[in-house]
Order: sequence, then C-alpha cells, then structure tokens
Amino acid sequence: MKNHEPTAESASSLSQNNRAHFRCQYDLGCYQAPSLNSIRNRLIRVDPIELDKAFMRWNKAYAEDDQSLAIDGKVRCNGFDASGHQTQIMSAEGHHTGIGYTQKK
Repeated sequence: MKNHEPTAESASSLSQNNRAHFRCQYDLGCYQAPSLNSIRNRLIRVDPIELDKAFMRWNKAYAEDDQSLAIDGKVRCNGFDASGHQTQIMSAEGHHTGIGYTQKK
C-alpha cells in the first residue's frame, strides 16, 4: 500500500544514532531499521484513546505559544467504516508553532 511506504522509508533513512535512540534491533555491528510489517504490527496494538491522551499531555506541556489553530480535513482513500462511509479525518495544528494538537475521525 502506497500510504505506508513513507513510514518504512523514513525508518530506513534514520542514522545509526537515531536508530539507537529509538531502540532499533542491534545486529551484525549496526542498528537495523524496522520493516513495514514491524511498524504496522506495533501500531495496530496501540490503544488509540491512550495515544490521544499522551498527545494531549504533550501538547499541554509544550504547545503554549499558539494563539490560533489551522484546521485541516482529509478523506481516506479505501478507508470505509462498518456502514460503508468513507473515513474522514480532521486535525488541528498550531498556526505559529506547527505543533499538532489533535486528530479525530
């Protein structure tokens, strides 16, 4: 799926220092970038409510410099809910800092 390729490409483009920081597997004298399947398998196990709470705590701590928000919406290709409607995602980003405040379906 093309939507997932940038994630796998981003992981493979990380430097050895960055891979060490993210605790990538160390094998044959260097840190190995995770495969697309490894990334996807980890992400599907994340509790979305807990992840949203963590983002909100982070934003509360670090995103106090914004006085306005930029709101953006997207419709996911091939993303359909149980009733057959396409998934729509809205996000709010700080206008001055570019920090993402939230993203909701």
